[in-house]
Amino acid sequence: MPNKSQTPVQFSAVLDALFDLTQPFPALYLHQFSDLTPALSSQLLKVWPGIDLERRRALLSDLGEMAENDTLITFKEIGRLALDDPDPQARALGIRLLWEAEDIRLIPIFIRMLEQDPDVNVRATAANGLGAYVFLGEIEDLPHDLLGSIEESLFKAYSGSDQTLVRRKALESLGYSSRPEVPGLIKKAYNADSSEWLESALFAMGRSADQSWGPAVLKSIDHANPTIQYEAVRAAGELQLEGARQPLLDLLEESADDNCVRAAIWSLSQIGGYGVRPALEKLLDELEDDEEISIIEEALDNLTFTEDMAIFDLVDMEIGDDPDMMIDLDQPSSPEDDDNLTNQKPGIH
Repeated sequence: MPNKSQTPVQFSAVLDALFDLTQPFPALYLHQFSDLTPALSSQLLKVWPGIDLERRRALLSDLGEMAENDTLITFKEIGRLALDDPDPQARALGIRLLWEAEDIRLIPIFIRMLEQDPDVNVRATAANGLGAYVFLGEIEDLPHDLLGSIEESLFKAYSGSDQTLVRRKALESLGYSSRPEVPGLIKKAYNADSSEWLESALFAMGRSADQSWGPAVLKSIDHANPTIQYEAVRAAGELQLEGARQPLLDLLEESADDNCVRAAIWSLSQIGGYGVRPALEKLLDELEDDEEISIIEEALDNLTFTEDMAIFDLVDMEIGDDPDMMIDLDQPSSPEDDDNLTNQKPGIH
């Protein structure tokens, strides 16, 4: 006979638990909302308005946190349901659940919410959510007309009279765009006398794949404002700025801000190069907290990917189209060759 933990959970029991405010909602039930069938989605839709508001908010928040920690699960169905919730916080949480959905059917919904939703946080979250689709358009995974509609909506939000939060999020999403107007907007935000606009400028720079922003990013890596410093550290990794390698290695030793240290760890894994692997392995040896160990291990995996890409870039550069430059990749290399390959710096891909 299977034990209790192995017994399948009936969705009716999950719904009953949502209504039982005398008990915390069981964390084990959260997985039941992943990849809901149409029939289960219909059941949830019927009862959703009657669920206590705080319970709805808490559920959506918990699902969002779970989705961030486990990329193999999605909550698209409940996210779409939440978009029509009368509560603005629930609507914003619903958008967050759909940030990774890559569903073009969401584009007109997000544009409508950006332009018409009465709540500023929902409008800002919708602007943020559209950024993923700008990226898809830039890599030609989205029809050109759809990309144009998204960009026009974001430009309208940025240049309009909406609150600063919405305008900032619109700029951050436009960071992915190759439209010629965008660099000027980023520069304007960077030079504004505002820490909030500086944060958004650095965020957009990181999304731009344009290393000409390197000096501006490097200048902010040791900024006194930890939020600005954090965005600069992230942007340095996204842009794979080789000049940021040593400042980030120093930050691992000197910073007392956990968020900045974690951002530096990941950015170093994106940049790679001399001294990065030993520094991360040294950190790993010193840690005892499981969550922190997991962060370093994931960064080391990403560093391996970065190093592999650097080697392939070097091989492509050396071989070119000349058949006389063909290399036998099965032939062992000398230690000197290994050092040369390992210490190559990755470029932008």
